[in-house]
Amino acid sequence: MANKTNASGLLFIFITVVIDAIGLGIIIPVMPKLITELIHGDISQASQYGGWLVFAYAITQFYFASVLGNLSDRYGRRPVLLLSVFGFSINYLLMGFAPTILWLFAGRLIAGITGASYTVAAAYIADISTPQSKAQNFGLLGAAFGLGFIIGPVIGGVLGHYGSRIPFFAAAGLCGLNFLYGYFVVPESLDKALRRPFRWKAANPIGTFLHLKSYPATTPLIVCIFLINIAAHAVQSVWSYYTMEKFLWTERLVGFSLGFVGTLLMIVQAGLMRILIPKIGLVRAIIIGISLMTVSFPLFGLATESWMMYAISIPYVLAGIAGPSIQSYISNLIPQNEQGQIQGGITSVISLTAIIGPLLMTNLFSHFSRRDSAIYFPGAPFLLAGLLAFAALIIAIRFFRSRSDTSQ
Repeated sequence: MANKTNASGLLFIFITVVIDAIGLGIIIPVMPKLITELIHGDISQASQYGGWLVFAYAITQFYFASVLGNLSDRYGRRPVLLLSVFGFSINYLLMGFAPTILWLFAGRLIAGITGASYTVAAAYIADISTPQSKAQNFGLLGAAFGLGFIIGPVIGGVLGHYGSRIPFFAAAGLCGLNFLYGYFVVPESLDKALRRPFRWKAANPIGTFLHLKSYPATTPLIVCIFLINIAAHAVQSVWSYYTMEKFLWTERLVGFSLGFVGTLLMIVQAGLMRILIPKIGLVRAIIIGISLMTVSFPLFGLATESWMMYAISIPYVLAGIAGPSIQSYISNLIPQNEQGQIQGGITSVISLTAIIGPLLMTNLFSHFSRRDSAIYFPGAPFLLAGLLAFAALIIAIRFFRSRSDTSQ
């Protein structure tokens, strides 16, 4: 019976994380068109609103990830996860019916508050897993997110062809079905005897930054993580606007391109990294990865044909070996009993870049894509991303030279 209970719980968690990732991906191809319809403007103007919408989502998720995690410790995982799924369905309905741009912001705020479910999903898996199965069960979270981010943009692109609001109604329906499955089938994983009181102090995400001061040896690599994640928003936040402006791509073409990138990411993260990193070591993986970023970002900005975006995506995705390698190298510098603390700090840094990066990159795109701009160059965000990656490369090289360490 326990195995059956655990299986239904894992399936619900897997579906929940897939839908969360679909929710992130499904709006990317259709958001430019929906925003331009609501503001009666062009792509350049829409990109500014798009940046603020991502900001609204990121900053609420940054704070409420800790709040939801602590609420689940107090009231149990199941009610918090169900609240999250229900909140996502409300978000999609609001965005689908939105008569004004303010409705989109309301939806994104709700999604940010209730969509910070990854923390609670991880806690649920920890509750129901044995020490022997915990690692592979946690691996399901990464696989679920990757799968969702492949499916999401493709669904958004295909359905968006029939109307910019259709994908949101489809996503709302998926969330509704997941809510019903969770409500009637999935059990609670946290015994009442193990629950603890909710404390606002413990739910404060800012405090995790303070822990990083305890590890000065990791500071250069933490800065590298910050820079490359800011740079990544040239792709994550601007891709749809840039390709629609420069290459006149439709929602469907944007969706297919992001599905292609997502598939490459799955291949690299799930397969190639396991083969490559043991052969070349963490240090070389970090240097090679950041070097590929330094090259691929500017190439995106200078591309003149649609096919080039696909070709350049290959070295860009291969560059993804850098991030996990940096995180692994930092982990090797820290005592075993302090791993949670340092990983929490890294997560907070990455969350901060999700607040800063979208605003920086979309506003840069908006400025250089306006018809009245002194210099018309919509690829400007990708050049800035290349400079940020280059700065990270210099910092990483100096760090490893100072340690005379190429063995890892």
